[in-house]
Amino acid sequence: MEKFLNLITKEMAAAFEAAGYDSELGKVTVSNRPDLCEYQCNGAMAGAKRYHKAPIMIAGEVAERLSGSQIFSSVEAVKPGFLNLKIREEFLSSYLNSMREEDKFGLETPEKPQSIILDYGGPNVAKPLHVGHLRSAVIGEAVKRIARYHGENVIGDIHLGDWGLQMGLVITEVSKRQPGLVYFDKAYEGTYPEEAPFTVTELEEIYPTASKKSKEDPAYYAEAMENTHRLQEGDRGLRALWEKIIEVSVADMKKNYRNLDVDFDLWWGESTVHDAIPGMVADMKDKGFAYESNGALVVDVSRESDSKEMPPCIILKSDGAALYTTTDLATISERERLYHPDKIVYITDKRQELHFQQVFRTARKCGLVPESTELCHIGFGTMNGKDGKPFKTRDGGVMKLSDLIRDINDEMSRKIAA
Repeated sequence: MEKFLNLITKEMAAAFEAAGYDSELGKVTVSNRPDLCEYQCNGAMAGAKRYHKAPIMIAGEVAERLSGSQIFSSVEAVKPGFLNLKIREEFLSSYLNSMREEDKFGLETPEKPQSIILDYGGPNVAKPLHVGHLRSAVIGEAVKRIARYHGENVIGDIHLGDWGLQMGLVITEVSKRQPGLVYFDKAYEGTYPEEAPFTVTELEEIYPTASKKSKEDPAYYAEAMENTHRLQEGDRGLRALWEKIIEVSVADMKKNYRNLDVDFDLWWGESTVHDAIPGMVADMKDKGFAYESNGALVVDVSRESDSKEMPPCIILKSDGAALYTTTDLATISERERLYHPDKIVYITDKRQELHFQQVFRTARKCGLVPESTELCHIGFGTMNGKDGKPFKTRDGGVMKLSDLIRDINDEMSRKIAA
């Protein structure tokens, strides 16, 4: 079904042509003064110089050609040369009735649907979902549903933060509280318990406690770093404990996302691509894209056209540790290998804009995706506290998403019952 704006633009274009002017001047837009009219056309302003005529004269001539229009109930030429337009109710009613009879209300679906991977949600495990997670979840779910309704093939991926120092911190704090757990016995060769050694409520308290201790105690921080390294190197006991952390966290996440009517097709995390990182890094080195700078491994992504400095993308830190950029690049590579998407869209807060510029440029430069694959970042604002600064779960005290949902439900129930 033809779009409403296209139909009224055709009517206006025909009037311009009938008055002796280029039909391209007849573009109609939604009015920027809804108090005066519903739609507007500024073509007479654009045609004044070309036809050496006052724009109000051109607008007046076009308006005359539309005096019997079946689409416009009012066409008014206004100085210096605007055309203010109102739609006939009969035409609007007819169009809406036609929409009602059409599949998907007349939406034109693509002949060849795009394959899109939508990366949204992005919570860290071992931490409770809080009010700050609302935006990515709700915006991402809306974008996914709109794209699917349009006919695209969309895969939603939560992309969990389930790797790195935060895991080492949680493991370290658990070892302090329950040192006798078999997960910490390097000589243990039996089967690990099915039941997790903590509840989700306990787990949610562990991370901010561990984070605080690591900032105050260098030895504690060093132990957390060591546990992170052991986990990533495949320590049997720590891997088993890590799996329990994931199990408890994800179960709680799914319950909260279900309450928001948000769902994901993939529950990938940073850990999903851990084993793919060494090969990717080696390839970047072999092809001359990655080089050492101040001990770190980086890829230069600056361009002559840049209006401001673009720092190099850090692939590995000086100690050889991977970063968010590393796991994001490896994830892009795996998505291309498994799904060959036409587009990958990331929905995060706008503070990550530079990060994604670097990641996207590196992915293209290193050939992780073909030029035909579109990489897109949709940024949004932050949820701030009373101090005007974004919430930080590591500091604690942030309202949990489950509490917010409960309070909303309670308040709505109270109003309904009143």
